Amino acid sequence: MPFYELVCIARSHLVEGNLKDLIKTSATQVLHKGGVVRGFDNWGSKPLPHRIKRHQEYHTNGHYWMMHFDANPLIVQELNKKLLVDSRVLRHTFIKLGDKLDTVVARPDKSQ
Repeated sequence: MPFYELVCIARSHLVEGNLKDLIKTSATQVLHKGGVVRGFDNWGSKPLPHRIKRHQEYHTNGHYWMMHFDANPLIVQELNKKLLVDSRVLRHTFIKLGDKLDTVVARPDKSQ
């Protein structure tokens, strides 16, 4: 299974419980379809590079988080559809890091 990275920007004024629920539902969707979640990284609230209009509101701040996972490309498509309609998500993107975890472990940008 290919190894992916999901980078997501959620609304900055979300209650902590809503943010945890968003992350939990994203992870469980991957797990229920046979994928493997490798880890999360919370980057916290930051100002956006430019003003974003999403769900009929303008946003200037967002809460950034990242998830690493192994999954079938069909799982990524389904998760993409769910995140597009979720009102808590401002922007998201999937990055394919490699076809196998072994090829990604020795990443040149992560030196020892």
